[in-house]
Amino acid sequence: MDYTDRLRRLAINDERLAEEGLDDLGVGVVGLDAKSLALARIAALVAVGGAEPSFGSQADSAVSAGATPGEIVDVLVGIIPVVGLPRVVAAAPKVAMALGHDIDDAFDDAGVTRD
Repeated sequence: MDYTDRLRRLAINDERLAEEGLDDLGVGVVGLDAKSLALARIAALVAVGGAEPSFGSQADSAVSAGATPGEIVDVLVGIIPVVGLPRVVAAAPKVAMALGHDIDDAFDDAGVTRD
């Protein structure tokens, strides 16, 4: 099935597409590599205000698929014009924690307080 068929089926809310669009493990989209999918899911989590555990799961998936922490941060910066700076600022500590960094420690080291 090509992208126009998938797009048409999405537009008519064909529920079978969700089942057919997954890979054999039920976690990926056919035709999209795991790294791109994980980075897209991180961007989506920022857009919807995702929870910290979700960021952890997707960051782990992205790194396991070959993404670097720098690429994950680049995604955050790249979506600012679309989702707005406040959404990205709100997500940044969650992403930092997912990548093993405690932003509060960085603020403490710099002598800055967060609101």
